[in-house]
Amino acid sequence: MCAAKKNHTLVEVTSINPNIRLEIKYATKDNFTKQKLYSTPRCFLQRDVALKLDKVQKELEKQGYGLKVFDGYRPLSVQKKMWKVFPNPCLVADPKKGSSHNRGAAVDLTLVRLKTGKELVMPTPFDELTERAHRSYTKGISRQALKNSKLLESVMVKHGFMPLATEWWHFNDKDAKQYALLDEPFEAIAGKK
Repeated sequence: MCAAKKNHTLVEVTSINPNIRLEIKYATKDNFTKQKLYSTPRCFLQRDVALKLDKVQKELEKQGYGLKVFDGYRPLSVQKKMWKVFPNPCLVADPKKGSSHNRGAAVDLTLVRLKTGKELVMPTPFDELTERAHRSYTKGISRQALKNSKLLESVMVKHGFMPLATEWWHFNDKDAKQYALLDEPFEAIAGKK
């Protein structure tokens, strides 16, 4: 197992690839907590993770698709708020252990049509914390939704991400554990530039 990196470099995803769309759900009340958890709708990731996501976007663009990101780096203090609302370790990471989001090494996303930005149909809406969101769940899920989800998964895996079994939208960088848990607010990260 790799030791945690002492140095990390969180970067804004759109500074690496401005074609990646954002809909940062935790900057709104449109999420499972029904609370606005971020002060601003920005997405940060570790530089190496953002560079991998750039490769995913570029590959998808050749097929007429692109990415829309719902969440990336999440301060540990926000993880604690989520846990307070939904303390279920099967669905929300326990802040005592932290998550790959808290390391800037996980991303929640979906596919969109490149020309219109319209989301492709997926098995469930983002943040539906039910069995229907599991990658292995197929009952009542349309063939197109399953096909779209598999496309997203295959391209993400090809570029070094690991899918989470319980959420079709969640991917961890394969080297996520090498990054330290962080609790830097977005404003502090943006101010470092």
